[in-house]
Amino acid sequence: MLTLFHSPESRSTAILALIEEMGIRDWIEVKVVTIPRMDGSGGRDPANPHPEGKVPALLHDGMVITERAAIILHLTSLFPDSGMAPRVGTPEWGAFAGWMAWYQGVLEPTFILEATGVSHPWLTAAIRDHKTAVARLRVALEKGPWIMGEAFSAADLLLHGPYAWFPEGTPDDPLIHDWVERCRERPANLMVRAEDSARMTALRAA
Repeated sequence: MLTLFHSPESRSTAILALIEEMGIRDWIEVKVVTIPRMDGSGGRDPANPHPEGKVPALLHDGMVITERAAIILHLTSLFPDSGMAPRVGTPEWGAFAGWMAWYQGVLEPTFILEATGVSHPWLTAAIRDHKTAVARLRVALEKGPWIMGEAFSAADLLLHGPYAWFPEGTPDDPLIHDWVERCRERPANLMVRAEDSARMTALRAA
């Protein structure tokens, strides 16, 4: 059994969009939980099995899986015919897994560091900076039109996220702007965002 613990308008929204893109909604139960939010609202939900009270958390037959990249790898491996990732064991899947790890270890951290104005030689030595990360995105999209080539994949779904949530952080680059907008306008993404808006209204009214 698969259960996704989700809080509206949060990191777990990407996993809901993935579920829609994959066509596996009937296979996954979604439980809405509260999380502490930056504006001081919300709070840790005792029903959430995530060890840090965050989302997303995926419960699979009693095993808790956290981190978006790991959940994406797990779901696309469980449902290989979804078309959202290359076949496990192929060279293309290795590249796909690399993008997942790169997002968690490089793109999101450098995006946050730039947004908060934090800089240190150790950081740039270890993970470079957001400008360098953007250059890598551009190289992929120049070959594109998507990160993995001709087809939209879960790599696009995950990697465009920071720029969709925080447009002011999007590089002034028409190629990247166009890619972000194409990701944002996916029917699955638009549907999930609308559903999340209703969920958020319900949480605030509770």
